Amino acid sequence: MSASPAQPLTGNPAAAPALAGTSRGGVRTPLCYVVDSDPSICHFLSLIMHGAGIDTEEFADGQSLLAALSRRTPDAVFLNIALDSAEAIGTVVALGQRGYSGYVQLMSNRGAAVLAHVKGIGDQHRLLMLQPLKKPFETGTIAKILQDLRLGDPPAAAGRVDLDEALRNNWVEFWFQPKIDLRKKQLVGAEAFARVRHPTYGVLMPGAFMPGAPEAGLTKLSELALTQSLRTGLNFAKLGVSLRLAVNIPVSALVKIDIAEIVQKYRPHYEKWPGLIIDVAEEQIVSDLKLANEITKRLAPLNVKLAIDDFGRGYSSLVRLKELPFAELKLDRNFVADCGTDKVNAPLCKTVIDLAHNFGSVAVAIGIEKAADAMALVSMGCDYGQGFLLGQPMPEERFTSLLRQRAGPRKPATVAAKPDAPGVQVMSA
Repeated sequence: MSASPAQPLTGNPAAAPALAGTSRGGVRTPLCYVVDSDPSICHFLSLIMHGAGIDTEEFADGQSLLAALSRRTPDAVFLNIALDSAEAIGTVVALGQRGYSGYVQLMSNRGAAVLAHVKGIGDQHRLLMLQPLKKPFETGTIAKILQDLRLGDPPAAAGRVDLDEALRNNWVEFWFQPKIDLRKKQLVGAEAFARVRHPTYGVLMPGAFMPGAPEAGLTKLSELALTQSLRTGLNFAKLGVSLRLAVNIPVSALVKIDIAEIVQKYRPHYEKWPGLIIDVAEEQIVSDLKLANEITKRLAPLNVKLAIDDFGRGYSSLVRLKELPFAELKLDRNFVADCGTDKVNAPLCKTVIDLAHNFGSVAVAIGIEKAADAMALVSMGCDYGQGFLLGQPMPEERFTSLLRQRAGPRKPATVAAKPDAPGVQVMSA
């Protein structure tokens, strides 16, 4: 479903109010309020919004929302209509009486008639009512609504830049994607991804600066990823959140970098530091398992472990081994896609998951975008997951904001998937 901004019924709509998102670097950050008695829905929406560069506040009921309006005025309110629609109607009426001029996005698993009725009341009160959102919904649906409203970060630009130039000008930054325990529905880690913030093109994805990059540049980028991830882990620890972070490093750089020196210099110095994961691409390491074993033994005293990324095609190379030098096997995203319905991908995923467990390793599914795939992976016994369904990569400050929000007064509860839920509910660390 997509939504387009509704037009006010007045002939001369008032100018937008001083909406109170936070300001970073002179640029105002949009703010959305999310109202739902199910904390898992609030958390799911917050993950998407934070990943898109939008601040959120979560509320269990309309009364709490209305009290918060005296402090900050959001750009949009995502309001659930529960079994008893009276509370949602009361909230909509109160928003109208207060002259709220942001957008109102209704959401519910109720029937179309109920949704239309509540929307009609909002229209009567001259609120900017969007087309109601029917539960369950997917990540892409929410992302499309935010794009239509022009809230959050713009889509990545299509420019191209030289990696050495980006490193020389300090344009490189690292965004972090949540890694979720699929069974416990808890945040267990995060993976760092490089981005370039270009003064003209804006934020650029790796495809704009990685292809054709010289080996020296990739090595310098890898060193930067290590140091920044270790510093970020320390920042998270200061919030009371202990997460094992992961970085991607090509094997060619891995054998050159003095990882021991970097880790000892920048790692958090507390007893229960969860360590670091280094992801290496399957095609770079599976043909040289002797090297993988050597690297694993060298890194073990540092509490740094290897993971094999995009794994699947090299299955036959590992199945006869007596021990596996990898702490994690990360399933190839091409296998994960549609594994909940595809009769070919499903058994492939199950085979890799079983292989990981037979060696005492962790199975991680990457590129999860559909609730049906996430639920299928849980039934297969997959341990962890990453993907836009569970949270997209976001700048450190946004990830930190999300962690602070999780540490707030509202305590999340572990909730099984419900008929009205968007699929997998993500809990806090």
